[in-house]
Amino acid sequence: MNRTQASSHHFVQMAEESETLRVGYFPEAVREAAIAAAYLRPELVVADIGTGTGFIAAGLAPLVRQVIAVDGSAAMLAVAQRNLAAFENVTYRVADGAALPFADGSLDAVFANMYLHHCPEPLAALTEMVRVLRPGGRLVLTDLDQHTHTWMREEMADAWLGFDRGQVKIWLRQVGLVNRIVDCTSQPCCADAATDASADQAQISVFVATGSRRVSGAREAVQANYGAVAASGASCCGSDPTASAQSDCCAPTNAMPLIDSGPELVLYETGYTPDQLDAIPVAAAGLSLGCGNPTAIASLKPGEVVLDIGSGAGIDAFFAARRVGAQGRVIGLDMTPAMIERARQSAAAAGFANVEFRLGQAEAMPVESATVDVILSNCVINLAEDKGQVFEEAHRVLKPGGRLSISDMVTAGPLPIDARGDARLWSGCVNGALPEQEYLALVQQAGFTDVTAKRSLSGGELAGVQVYSISVSARKLASGSARAALDQ
Repeated sequence: MNRTQASSHHFVQMAEESETLRVGYFPEAVREAAIAAAYLRPELVVADIGTGTGFIAAGLAPLVRQVIAVDGSAAMLAVAQRNLAAFENVTYRVADGAALPFADGSLDAVFANMYLHHCPEPLAALTEMVRVLRPGGRLVLTDLDQHTHTWMREEMADAWLGFDRGQVKIWLRQVGLVNRIVDCTSQPCCADAATDASADQAQISVFVATGSRRVSGAREAVQANYGAVAASGASCCGSDPTASAQSDCCAPTNAMPLIDSGPELVLYETGYTPDQLDAIPVAAAGLSLGCGNPTAIASLKPGEVVLDIGSGAGIDAFFAARRVGAQGRVIGLDMTPAMIERARQSAAAAGFANVEFRLGQAEAMPVESATVDVILSNCVINLAEDKGQVFEEAHRVLKPGGRLSISDMVTAGPLPIDARGDARLWSGCVNGALPEQEYLALVQQAGFTDVTAKRSLSGGELAGVQVYSISVSARKLASGSARAALDQ
């Protein structure tokens, strides 16, 4: 299975003893961490690569439609088949991990537990696992953190002495995964050297790493939809800018059809007051595409530099400009040229000299590092495929001690993969939404601290899953004298 010859021989020899050894090496909590990170649904078809005796597969089988247990050792699979005899939805494949026996884009999720450190070329192994994932499908790895127990090369046939988490995250990026998370399971892997009595017991922490395959065309679908919205000036979020349910963006509550013209709706309420709307250009107030009011939680101060991610027609940028005053500055960032043009025209007509609008992607912001005091965003980051990259960019451009204050759509659980894997549905403000727990984990992965979330006004349901907006606050750690001032 893309393993060294020594590794393959080791697992053939140890097949009958491997389950007893596994119990001593790592606990069930490792499996629980992998499953929790996968956000499974009962209709999914998943594969467990390097299944061994079926440890991960046993946890997956009650939760999904089908599990395919894959291993390069027929002897190992024989043990797994005995261990998993109670599950009728598990099938078994003897196969080399360098050439998985699946068509491109055919699996909803791929798991690999304690497999990667036996692969001589981890990047090649990851590339092959990603190949077989559907758009929106998820890769879940559990493996060893980097360690110095060299005796494990001989006794355990390990090709790698664990991995640096930063390197794992780089590999996940290189194979094209988005929303990459590499975190600790809070569980150790324990082993004793059989041939070296002087060697210490190996107590090695175990990480869980996840990422999702890109949905080709999602960005283009979003950009085309919002270009049409900007051109018409008369539509709210949705896949069809001409739909009657989307005709009045000035209404306090907007209803958006989620899949084609189905009956399920999400109601969008921004929380803007009439006085707020009267204080900004009419063209911006009449084209509100948000799901909250992030300026209400931003605590903006005169003189601050503010970045509004996905500024659209400029409604939040104009609110912020009034708060920071003539000594402050607001940068509106949007990927849609028509939106940028509308916002610039509104700013010029209303005489906003402290606002500028830049064309660019949230995943690669045209903003210098450490130059922004506060970042705002209103129902936009859910439209970006790689939300983790957006948060990393936000962290980069913030000054030490800078603040993140956003409103966005999240879900109470995983959406159907048919919904989140369809590029045509992404512009509807919901199909790209992540489970709240995963969303907040991505904020923390980017380096933010003091991350808090509060449920806000918008909400509804899609495919039996609750969809709702949250207001998220976080900050970038200060350093040196700036940190001391912040703590006073």
